[in-house]
Amino acid sequence: MNNFNIKKHTEYYFGKDAEAKTGEMLKKYGAGKVLVHYGMGSVIKSGLLGRVEDSIKAAGIAYVTLGGVVPNPVDTLVYEGIELCRKEGVDFILAVGGGSAIDSAKAIAAGVKHDGDFWDYFYDQKVSMTDALPVATVLTIPAAGSEGSTATVINKVTGGGPVQKRGGGGPGVVPVFSLLNPELNYTLPAFQTACGIADMMSHIFERYFTNTPDVEISDRLCEAVLLTCIKCGPIAVKEPENYAARANITWAGTIAHDGTCGVGREEDWASHDIEHELSALYDVAHGAGLAVIFPAWMKYVYKQDVDRFVCFAVNVWGIENSGNKEETALKGIEAVKNFFKSIGLPTNFAELGAKKEDIGKLVEVLAINKKGGPIGSFVKLTMDDCRKVYEIAAE
Repeated sequence: MNNFNIKKHTEYYFGKDAEAKTGEMLKKYGAGKVLVHYGMGSVIKSGLLGRVEDSIKAAGIAYVTLGGVVPNPVDTLVYEGIELCRKEGVDFILAVGGGSAIDSAKAIAAGVKHDGDFWDYFYDQKVSMTDALPVATVLTIPAAGSEGSTATVINKVTGGGPVQKRGGGGPGVVPVFSLLNPELNYTLPAFQTACGIADMMSHIFERYFTNTPDVEISDRLCEAVLLTCIKCGPIAVKEPENYAARANITWAGTIAHDGTCGVGREEDWASHDIEHELSALYDVAHGAGLAVIFPAWMKYVYKQDVDRFVCFAVNVWGIENSGNKEETALKGIEAVKNFFKSIGLPTNFAELGAKKEDIGKLVEVLAINKKGGPIGSFVKLTMDDCRKVYEIAAE
């Protein structure tokens, strides 16, 4: 196990009617004037935004609103949010929505305090977001884990050329509090629920497949979260108002990406980098893209540590160890693919709506965004390796 330093920063209020705590929590954390940041209207139709605003008003806190966040959030709205916050004297940002709204809020929070272009944080991912306005969340979609993570992902659509989808982050944009009410997820379409499950499982995969030895505690934690997703995910898809399933999935999404399962171990993240080009080019759901890419990546790299893939097959998928390590490992990879398919997700390019003839373009933009590579750590992938992963995904 590697040395590590971790600080748990976010206060969570979990359960039914959690959003009613909004005003109280904002007051607790010293909010003077709040930007309420949200998406394209579902939070208005559901009445959630109104309830949140009522709670803020009852607490006597001033606020302004900015809607319009889209899936795969874009830099244009971030720039608008930064300008609005500076003009209105906003000192606190509340995201009401899923990962896209939260990521956009984080980028705005960092951008307000930055002297230059907020994209500096994304262009050079070694530059950490340490200084930002405080961010909080009312979560509506369990998936990205952004309600408790250091991370944010934004699409740059300005400036011409191909869309650039890049990640950034740092301790300054970890939410100070997050309100998690599983009932808010009842109205999610089955496909969106399934995409969220793939997203949170992928966050665990990025940590589970590591070259770091002697990480028994985090191995078992990773497996526990995956087993929860495998058990409760299909129930949530089929029975959208099953509170127990929704509650477990909601907390699994948070735990998957708040750092708990990655302490003391090297993480990978190549599959996320590879998928980002798919969702940037085709504007597909991130979780759907991950459902296509991850089994392909696994198939390409499993020989790096066959024993780890055998452990994954046996402990996570309940596959009997036949004694033939390669056979068992491949069965585990196939189980991933079959699970994603069973909950209604695509598992290849054709089902996703991607085109094999675009692989060259995907690799070209990936090379620009990752400065030629290599990417990942479990296996350091060259751009030619990434091309081969895309080709497997296109089969």
